Amino acid sequence: MTLHALLFDVDGTLADTEAAHRDAFNAAFADVGLGWYWSESLYASLLDVAGGKERILYYWKLVDPDEADGSEVRATIERIHAIKTRHYEARVGGGKLALRPGMLRLIGEAHAAGLPMAIATTTTPANIDALLGAALGQGWRSLFVAVCDASTVANKKPAPDVYLAALAALGVAACDCLAFEDSENGLRAATTAGIATIVTPTAFTLGHQFSDALLVLPHLGDPALPMSQHLPGAEQRWVDLAALRRWHDGTLFEAA
Repeated sequence: MTLHALLFDVDGTLADTEAAHRDAFNAAFADVGLGWYWSESLYASLLDVAGGKERILYYWKLVDPDEADGSEVRATIERIHAIKTRHYEARVGGGKLALRPGMLRLIGEAHAAGLPMAIATTTTPANIDALLGAALGQGWRSLFVAVCDASTVANKKPAPDVYLAALAALGVAACDCLAFEDSENGLRAATTAGIATIVTPTAFTLGHQFSDALLVLPHLGDPALPMSQHLPGAEQRWVDLAALRRWHDGTLFEAA
């Protein structure tokens, strides 16, 4: 097997965005006059539900199932989510939220090496653009062969659909790719599509089940921020393309 492409989730993976999302949800709830407040622990549990609109509906059914079945609920959720998106953009736009350690460097290395990349996420296009437009520049889309998001497929993670769409756009086999994820739902989506996956959990997903991951790391590391742990098959304590190629071709523990 040869490594032919990298696929990246966005929220929690490229950047630790979940705190910003939670704050934006709470701000939107306040704006529309709802008495809802999602604490960190509650939000962590709600992350099992993929998609912001789906998360709102799920919670609504928990706290007021009769009202959640009303005829105006869908329109109300659309309005809440649009307000939430504006709050999120304000929190991450303009470089307010940096990418996680190693991500900017690795994307640059892959681009310089001519290794195709794709985005495979279930977040909305506006959220992606707000984050990556600041972190990677306004021409960020040119770095990726495909950007598959919530508008691309009907079924969100843990369904494999967004990864299957990314593979089709890349024109490569699943066995020739590596994916990067931060959550159990994301890992299930990628592995169901047949893609070996490296997981970098956040504080919100540390308790998830990652037994099917190729490797679980705190982050990708950087020369200025190396990991405390030794990386199998790597001479340094940060992830680079050479290490990814060794892990992908099955020599994960040869130099451990």
